Amino acid sequence: MILKEVFMQLQGLKRKIVQAISYEVLAIIMVSPFVATLFGKSLSNAASLSVILSMLALFWNMAFNYLFEMWEARQADTTRTLKRRIIHALGFEAGFGLLVVPITAFWLAISWQAALATNIGLMLFFMVYQFGFQWLFDKTFGLPNSALVNAK
Repeated sequence: MILKEVFMQLQGLKRKIVQAISYEVLAIIMVSPFVATLFGKSLSNAASLSVILSMLALFWNMAFNYLFEMWEARQADTTRTLKRRIIHALGFEAGFGLLVVPITAFWLAISWQAALATNIGLMLFFMVYQFGFQWLFDKTFGLPNSALVNAK
């Protein structure tokens, strides 16, 4: 029972750090073998790219969630509805997509078009992953304060 209470009290910077790191570690484990197989690269090559992109994503994740929660706290209704979760996932992936195409093209020695196509495929996967991960994270650790202001 005490562990559940600790989980449910995770807020602020600690929440953002736990959220971002757990998200990225799970993503590396899932994506690296797929990229290695798809492009005929070694697992270490694909994992290295995954780690680089994950480090970039860690910073993007923290910055995006900070800005999203600032916006969310100013809304009349702070309930995390399906629509709000979809907006969150789309906004995160669109912003991150702009950052990773050139890195992917260089690292995998592929054209920008191939990197863009790869990124679109990964974005579709990560939109679903982002949605599911955030929902499960909120269920496990409770909602952030920004979503509790007017929650009933």
